[in-house]
This record gives sequence, C-alpha cells and structure tokens, in this order.
Amino acid sequence: MIDLGGIIPAIATPMLDGERLDFDAIGPYVDWLAGTGALGLAVNVDTGEGPHLTRDERREVLEAVRAAAAGRLRIIAGVGGPSTADGIANARIARDAGADALLVFPIGAFLSQPLRADMVVAYHRAIADATGLPLILFQLQPMLGGVLYPDEVLDGLLEVPGVAAIKEASFDPLRWLALKAFLDARGQPITLLTGNDSFIAESFLLGAQGALLGFATLLTAEHVALQAAAEAGDVPRAREIGARIQRLADVIFAPPVADYRARTKEALTMLGVLPRAVTRPPLLPVDDAERARIRAALVAAELLDA
Repeated sequence: MIDLGGIIPAIATPMLDGERLDFDAIGPYVDWLAGTGALGLAVNVDTGEGPHLTRDERREVLEAVRAAAAGRLRIIAGVGGPSTADGIANARIARDAGADALLVFPIGAFLSQPLRADMVVAYHRAIADATGLPLILFQLQPMLGGVLYPDEVLDGLLEVPGVAAIKEASFDPLRWLALKAFLDARGQPITLLTGNDSFIAESFLLGAQGALLGFATLLTAEHVALQAAAEAGDVPRAREIGARIQRLADVIFAPPVADYRARTKEALTMLGVLPRAVTRPPLLPVDDAERARIRAALVAAELLDA
C-alpha cells in the first residue's frame, strides 16, 4: 500500500486563455511545490478544473506533472465518470499517464437517497480491478456536489481491494470526528486525509494523518510544519501556524465558494508562480476589489511585501 500520510496539494492548471493550457508553466510550478516538503500532488481535481478539461487534456496535464516531478512527489489523479464504463476509462488513462494513486470522485448516481451501498461499492471495485492502483475514497459535502457516505456504505467500500485512504471534506467537525471513530473501531490501516479547508489545524489536532487540499498549493511549507507540530504534540505551535494558514484560506474560500479556483490562481500569479490567472469558462475571473482583498491577505500571511 502507498504511504499517503503527508501534505498533498491539489494543483491549479495553468492556462494561456480559456481554451488553451499553458504546459510551459507546469514545470516551474511543480519545482516550486517540490521544495516545500509536500508528499505528493493531486492532479485534475476541482482545484485544477479537472471537470472542465477534456479527456486528452487531463492525460496531457498528468503526463506533464509526472515528468516535472521526476520521482520527487507522488502523483494522485482525480478520476470519475457519469457511468462505470467512463470511470474505468478515465482511471485507466490516469494509470497509463503515470498516476501513483486515484482519488475517486462521487458521481451523480450517488445522490440518490437512500443510497444503495452495492452500487457505490461496485463502482469503486470496478475501478480498482481495472487499474490495480491504490484508491482514495472521497467524502464531500453535498453543497459541492458530493456525498457523505453512511456507515453501511463505508463498510462496503473499505472491503474494496486497494483502498488506501479517505479524503474527508464534509466541512463539519462532528462528521469528521464520527468518521475518525468509525475508522478507529475497524482498526483497518486506512489513511485519514483532511479536505476541510474550513478547519485545517483542528483536523490535524483531531487525528488527520495527512491532507489533500486545494488550498495547500498556497502556504505549502506551512502546512507541512503544521502537520509536524500536531504530530509532535506541540499544540501551541500548531495553533499558531494554523491561524496564519486559516486567515488566508478564509479569503480564498469566501462566498461564492466556486470562485476559489480563480482566487487561487490570482494568488499564485501575485506570488510569481503562475504567469497568469486564467480559468476556463464557465468559471469567471475575479474583479479588482477581489484582487485587492487577495493581495492584502497575502501580505498579512507574510507571503508578499506590503
């Protein structure tokens, strides 16, 4: 089983304009992240506008990131599809492009209530069987198009061969604690990754073994230091680092939440990591007032000079 117990930033996808990707910008971006102590990179997930890319583009981005990482970072690919056949096809493409593990997104069919455990398990099992890669389950709040899996569904999912981790992104501390207790009771070696940008430090103090976060593409080294402090039992240090991280996260993830992708790219552009802050329609750019708020937050986070 792959070791996923660390900080895994979900990377943004550099773009020249709304239709063309900027492959030349990927190498310097990956090099920048590789120097932070991050464990891996998540590619073609929401932060990278994966749902807005074509199948060929997702493959090309993954290949470019894999080449740039040159073995320094684990590569996790976001996969899924409206049908099992699509999910399998996309997962095989990710495998062949060099992914080390797959983050399996919940799909529209899972929004049915009550949720059939056999349907969810069969979908994940088909992807595992077709690729042979480790899987990361993804529990995501419904407001963002996700699913919070009931215990009976989780029970079945944890029986799927190759399930190595769960990304928990309910944005609900009580739900987080319930999942942690559920996993502890099973005693199964599953890595619990936080995806909760709304309580990052608290996630680690409450038992996160790593993080797969879009926001961790910013302040990445600080996320690594936060995890180290929490694991060392240095609560004051963890709270200090966490407060600095959270102040910027709250600006990037302010309402409307869908704009976090554009805000993240604006921040990376201001930091000189990306050459431009272009998103793919229907995602829209932020306005000048929003840019000013982002710049002020980067200054407050000590990433930019005033």
